[in-house]
Order: sequence, then structure tokens, then C-alpha cells
Amino acid sequence: MPYVVTDGCIKCKYTDCVEVCPVDCFYEGANMLVINPDECIDCGVCEPECPAEAIIPDTQPEAEQWLELNREYSGKWANLTRKKPALPDADSFKGVPGKLADLDPTSGPGNE
Repeated sequence: MPYVVTDGCIKCKYTDCVEVCPVDCFYEGANMLVINPDECIDCGVCEPECPAEAIIPDTQPEAEQWLELNREYSGKWANLTRKKPALPDADSFKGVPGKLADLDPTSGPGNE
């Protein structure tokens, strides 16, 4: 049962979750983080750390669509192992539903 990142992370990209992950399974896009579901050890320590509540276990029904997105982009984006500042407008986008259309598929800053 891996955990996945949902669209709640888009345009926020808080990295509190990265700081606590014991296996470094987070990957950074330009405006979102994802979890590599094949590397996740299902410990769950990341879920309560996410200020945007964007991390869910794959056992939740809505996780199915996010599982493939996380798998795809974790194979394209660079691994992130340290906490860094959230996006500048993160607080204004926190809790905004339906942000999938705003996903920027490019790699995160400094990861090109």
C-alpha cells in the first residue's frame, strides 16, 4: 500500500513530507511533488506532514488515478531528499480543489 500525492500539491509544493521520508521516494516537478510507488515502504510518516493534505494511501478509491501519475513522473523528475521552501503563492492555492489542469510536467528548478 504505497502513498501517492494528489492534485492538492499542485501550485503549493510544500516539502515537509520530504524531510521525514526514510527512503527518499519523493520526486520534484516544477509545481508538484510525486512519490515513486515502487520505492515507498508504506510507513505513512509523510501523510500527516503535508500541510495541503495532498498525500493519501493507495487504498482510498480516489488514489487510483494518482498512482499512475506518481509512477510516471517519478520516472521523469529528479529525486528530492531535502526540505526546501514551498512555492511563493502556496498558501493561496492550499485547499483549492481540481488543480490537475495546472500541473506543469517539467522537472523542478535545479533538476533539469
